[in-house]
Amino acid sequence: MTKPRLYSGIQPSSDSLHLGNYVGALLQFRALQDDYDAFFSIVDLHALTNAAHDPKTLAAASRGLAAQYLAAGVDPGKSTLYVQSHVPAHAQLAWVLNTITGFGEASRMTQFKDKSQRFGAEGTTVGLFDYPVLMAADILLFDAEVVPVGDDQKQHIELTRNLAERFNARFGETFTMPAGKYPEEGARIYDLQDPTSKMSKSAATDAGLIWLLEDPAKTRKKIMRAVTDTGAEVRYDWSAKPGVTNLLEIYTALTGTSVEAAEGEFAGKGYGDFKRTVADAVIAELEPVRARALELLDDPAELDRLLAVNAQRANEVAEATLKRVYDAVGILPRG
Repeated sequence: MTKPRLYSGIQPSSDSLHLGNYVGALLQFRALQDDYDAFFSIVDLHALTNAAHDPKTLAAASRGLAAQYLAAGVDPGKSTLYVQSHVPAHAQLAWVLNTITGFGEASRMTQFKDKSQRFGAEGTTVGLFDYPVLMAADILLFDAEVVPVGDDQKQHIELTRNLAERFNARFGETFTMPAGKYPEEGARIYDLQDPTSKMSKSAATDAGLIWLLEDPAKTRKKIMRAVTDTGAEVRYDWSAKPGVTNLLEIYTALTGTSVEAAEGEFAGKGYGDFKRTVADAVIAELEPVRARALELLDDPAELDRLLAVNAQRANEVAEATLKRVYDAVGILPRG
């Protein structure tokens, strides 16, 4: 029985993923790859739209991201993990989709409007404007039925669906209609120092972030210094106790314990005992991932070989889709 197709991409925009990425994405990917024919792309072409990207570190960041995916349990025997730029059809399909994308609908993308207002006309690139069209190409290229994304990507998924529907109506049935898979409640990890904001690499301070590749002693120190709340009761309540609730989210996500069981486990215990137990759980989960990722990074030739093998399979699928598209729009085949 053929498995349904899944696609997801993540930018190589930092040296290390953080705990929010691990809980919100990698644990999900590890589980989904058993039920889906999963394609996971390191979207380095998208990373070029970030004005702060460093040409000297982009390749290393791509390799590092691959190592963390593999170390977290994404299995190249089950899934296809590859680098976006190693599959030229991404950019080729994006150009075709550009020709059916309205300027107005691209201008209405919320993320583009927010960033263009922040950067101004001179600091806003055509690449940033076109980002959602390349994302649509990423998804449609692999006939993806399911696309795990954050809530902030809903508008981009809708654009992808609109473009697929528009192309199919004009040129004949060519693309599979994708559906977004959005995070469930509780799948969000917040900053340890500001538990009203999601854990993010763009945070003002590193003190609230837990990185997959950081030293465990540093991770423990950050958790012990995490913001808590008035009183000493360990109770799940986002409005009254966001700091404690965030730590409970982390603990239950990594141990599989229910919130009710965790509240019972820490009943009558102080915040110090609670934080130490949470730190133990985080380190027990992440230390094997860290060790395996560093081991993979110590052998870049083998890591590159794995990525090349996966890119070959991705290319085969992508080229078949691109051929259908080129045939549909009337591009002369290469002899």
